[in-house]
Amino acid sequence: MTVFRLDPTLKADTLPVASIGLCAVRLMNDRRFPWLILVPQRAGVTEIHDLTPLDQTMLTFEIATVSEHLKQVTNCHKINVAALGNQVSQLHVHVIARETADAAWPKPVWGAGTPVCYRDGEAEAFIAKFSDAF
Repeated sequence: MTVFRLDPTLKADTLPVASIGLCAVRLMNDRRFPWLILVPQRAGVTEIHDLTPLDQTMLTFEIATVSEHLKQVTNCHKINVAALGNQVSQLHVHVIARETADAAWPKPVWGAGTPVCYRDGEAEAFIAKFSDAF
């Protein structure tokens, strides 16, 4: 049996938020966008169809729940959800709060300028606010 390990790129680019059942929730370290990453904690999974039917259902539920809470916390205009995997093959789902005035609107956030890391205490404050709502 293979042990789940977080992809090194995801580990380097994100901060831990919580483990909510199937997924580890992580915060992308880019303060321009409230951007969460859900990573199913299953070894060797690269596609949604690689998950068992039960895990697929759980992933859908966790995406919806995280999306709802992110929208409540940020009061954003739109929630974007995507699972691309072009640069990091480990299955992970992006849940991003978007505003019509954000740095990438209306285009996707990928490749939109240079990421701006959270300053001291900002990520922790956001994580606490999200966790309290969750």
